[in-house]
Amino acid sequence: MTSTALVLRSDGIGGLLTVVPALRALRRHGLRVVLACPPELSELAALTGAVDRILPAYGLAPLPWPGPGEEDAAHPPLLPDLAVNLHDRGPRSHRVLLGVGTRRLWAYANPDVPWIRGPWWDPGEHEVLRWCRLLQWHGVPADPEDMALPTPLTASPAPGGVVIHPGAGGTSLRWPADRFAEVARVLTDEGLPVVITGSVRERPMALLVATRAVLPPQIVLAGRTSLRELCALLAGARLVISGDVAMTRLAGAYRTPSVLVSTADGRHPILHEADASDHLGSVVPAAQVVSAAVRALGAGVR
Repeated sequence: MTSTALVLRSDGIGGLLTVVPALRALRRHGLRVVLACPPELSELAALTGAVDRILPAYGLAPLPWPGPGEEDAAHPPLLPDLAVNLHDRGPRSHRVLLGVGTRRLWAYANPDVPWIRGPWWDPGEHEVLRWCRLLQWHGVPADPEDMALPTPLTASPAPGGVVIHPGAGGTSLRWPADRFAEVARVLTDEGLPVVITGSVRERPMALLVATRAVLPPQIVLAGRTSLRELCALLAGARLVISGDVAMTRLAGAYRTPSVLVSTADGRHPILHEADASDHLGSVVPAAQVVSAAVRALGAGVR
């Protein structure tokens, strides 16, 4: 019988993308993977090709093993043979996994849970490398470059478009709507088809950007796409300009050029093509983001 690994990564799109290489390494190791994550990420989890089942998880609330709808099954799932903490350094997340009843836990060492052996946490380490290193410490090779996702068998709502995603989780981390609007207007004037994305909650912000850019509301896809459709959109896009690092990570999974602009920590890092970065001052003009877009596209915009 195949052994089961219960993996915890209970946050959003960006967090799930950082553990894709680790999930695939567990699958190659011969384990059946049950991923504890928000159920709205199930479509993205399926695209990784490394997840057998989703266990609904919300933050660090106790995990409902064996899962909703399976409690009364004639043969409910056995307890997992292994729990893997790909969520954070613990100790609370360690205890959430131990609370399921599994005997083995792969996690980073934490002095508050001294009986769990593991490597020491490096706070400056890139997240993808961090989770690969955890598995490698336990003898499971993981390739941090194994990030690519397959394009969903779903039509893109705007093939060949430039995707502008103003949302950044919270208004304190958000580049102003007026500047996103200016970027959208410039790119539209250059003949590039622009669409604006976001969640249902972010739709008012997306509509505001379109209005201030004097663009029709039809280009606002915020709140109108499933996660699978969003993946198809980014897979077929020419460029992604985002205030949310999760979107640039998702673009990277499809080798789509991206520009990240954020006001995190009072600074505005602009990233394009995933690797280069310029740490700028407290005010980033729209023209500078357009220039970053030009570099990411390589041509086609003055």
